[in-house]
Amino acid sequence: MNIALLGYGKMGKTIEKIAIQRGHNIVLAIDKGDLDYDITKADVAIDFSIPNVAFNNISNCINNNVPVISGTTGWLENYDKAVALCKAKNGAFIYASNFSLGVNIFFELNKTLAKMMSKLEQYKVSMEEIHHTQKLDAPSGTAISLANGVIENHPGFNNWKLDASGNETIPITAKRIESVPGTHTVSYKSTVDTINIEHIAHTRQGFALGAVVAAEWLVGKTGVFNMNDVLNIS
Repeated sequence: MNIALLGYGKMGKTIEKIAIQRGHNIVLAIDKGDLDYDITKADVAIDFSIPNVAFNNISNCINNNVPVISGTTGWLENYDKAVALCKAKNGAFIYASNFSLGVNIFFELNKTLAKMMSKLEQYKVSMEEIHHTQKLDAPSGTAISLANGVIENHPGFNNWKLDASGNETIPITAKRIESVPGTHTVSYKSTVDTINIEHIAHTRQGFALGAVVAAEWLVGKTGVFNMNDVLNIS
């Protein structure tokens, strides 16, 4: 495949290496400030840019009939617009807050645990996420996905907030530490014990490989998909 990389930071460069190892060509590599590029030379685009340009990148792809996957977080106020545009143009689009296989299994584990804990009112849930200091948004998109997974499956919680708590609010703590690829912890705490589930990424390789696999899967399809579709996780 001919792949366009929209965003050429550390993640973009890692994706480039893995894509080439898997026999693909990188025909375009756009840095975060470059808005003038020809997307039509690509078979598929992978967007790991920054929040204020992600929607423009995605729209440009869809408008030019180029399938696009996005792992950029912090732009989701425009997600519904991207979905509507994709459907109107009969395009192909995947957004995921995290493309790692392990994280997507963790998402499902989180939902299952929330269901199990939903009748145990003595347990209060909280979350912590740790990322490298270059990450611009907080909390992470993965932490938000985890919080939403709890909210959808536990009637005791209806909201999440950064560094704040409430009776029906999930508090999320975000830490930024140099060279940490990503750690996410979900905790259920009562007066007598604590239950934790945790995912620790050791490198960016898992995120990058998942993004390339998603791009391979998306080519030739139309519609709006997620990583459960790509990985056939129910």
